[in-house]
Amino acid sequence: MSVEIDFAAQEAVRRTMVDCQVRPSDVTDPALVDAMLWAPREAFAPKSKRAQAYMGEHLEIAPGRFELDPRTFAKLADLAEPGPEDLALVVGAGMGYAAAVLSRLVAAVIALEEDPALVASMRATLEALEVPNVIVVEGPLAEGCAAHAPYNLVFVNGGSATSAPDGLVSQLADGGRLTQVRMRDAVGRGEICRKSGGALGARSAFDAAAPILPGFEAVREFEF
Repeated sequence: MSVEIDFAAQEAVRRTMVDCQVRPSDVTDPALVDAMLWAPREAFAPKSKRAQAYMGEHLEIAPGRFELDPRTFAKLADLAEPGPEDLALVVGAGMGYAAAVLSRLVAAVIALEEDPALVASMRATLEALEVPNVIVVEGPLAEGCAAHAPYNLVFVNGGSATSAPDGLVSQLADGGRLTQVRMRDAVGRGEICRKSGGALGARSAFDAAAPILPGFEAVREFEF
């Protein structure tokens, strides 16, 4: 699979996205802003949806799977405080947009995705962009990727109706952070969890809503 990318074609649209959706949402980290100005969001969308890539809504990339809207993604990434020494795990990497942006902010990214078609598309696009520090891994999302753990940062790229799965928590380094959109029915909050001494503390930070990722659905209680 080959992907041709015209970096300049949507440059003005990317700037408008940042100026109208990201900066007004109190996202001021210059490195994150620069990474979002660089990443061609339309390249990480199905061809039929590329005209919608910069709109302020979640973008469907496959049946039941979505790319976070720019505002939610930016605020969640800002909350995560990515640093140049970090090893990051992106859970539900989809077609690779979150991994591409974070690749400009951290030492290396493990991009975990369970949909084989999305995995193939992500690999092709990242190769076309010549992104050297992202490793694409196919596997169940909630299980994480123990082979490359521990992680300084786990970025859950979508909604979660549960607390962080034990598999992901066990793969966090001490002092590591996990960010997700914690959903309760139709409403949610951007959440950051920090691991310290084996325990995980959570803080709710901003209003948000996101489609729930596979494996992150609410656990049904047994009814007699």
